[in-house]
Amino acid sequence: MSVGHYENFPVASLLLPRALREPVGVIYRFARSADDFADEGEDPPETRLANLNGFRLQLEGIKSGRAPETPLFADLSRVVHDHSLPLQLFEDLLDAFSQDVVKQRYGDFAQVLDYCRRSANPVGRLLLHLFRKDTPENRELSDRVCSALQIINFWQDVAIDFAKDRIYLPQDEMRRFGVTEEQIAARRCDAPFRDLLRFQVERARRLMLEGAPLVRNLEGRFRLEISITIQGGLRILEKLEAAGYDMFRHRPAHRWFDWPILFLRAL
Repeated sequence: MSVGHYENFPVASLLLPRALREPVGVIYRFARSADDFADEGEDPPETRLANLNGFRLQLEGIKSGRAPETPLFADLSRVVHDHSLPLQLFEDLLDAFSQDVVKQRYGDFAQVLDYCRRSANPVGRLLLHLFRKDTPENRELSDRVCSALQIINFWQDVAIDFAKDRIYLPQDEMRRFGVTEEQIAARRCDAPFRDLLRFQVERARRLMLEGAPLVRNLEGRFRLEISITIQGGLRILEKLEAAGYDMFRHRPAHRWFDWPILFLRAL
């Protein structure tokens, strides 16, 4: 999606067929609203979790056929039924956002990937359903792309996440490279930190390139949209490298002049 917490994903882009822009927008609204429960404002953890549980109850209402209680869930109910979208994918998103409320550190990369499985991969799978491209091969490739996008977002937002007392850098790899939380707090981009981030960036790039063959299985505007999204993630990695992995002072982000580059690379 292209804004806020989902800036590395497409959101109802003009590249998408007109008939699918509104369903993609509804999925985004659901994800963004639920994510804001976990991240925004000053509410205590118990309030955040209660709000997320309220979303779960409304998903249960869609499943059981109850009338939606809010405009968002009225739209979501219609989109789910019109396109036969699995409600489990929305539940997975809520699980990830709830985890953000209670879990601030990740012991190893497997834990990070498990978070991505629920925080990012459902978005790709929902798009595959919308475009009638939901096959086992496409799901596997999409999961790699979406996990890579989520991980790239982590590495561009190390400082932002630390301000929320979250560190997605795997704890075992921080120890291996000799990076401490005190270094992150001091915004110190020294040699050990650069080595750690170089390792993370290279792994994220490999994961993205492993999923990139997905575009060969897609068609038309959807193919171009996903290709641009993949190139957008790779471009962020390039910017992070060019900044010497110092996202504390040079957070990589897409600028207006990046879009022609991404379009040409996607083609």
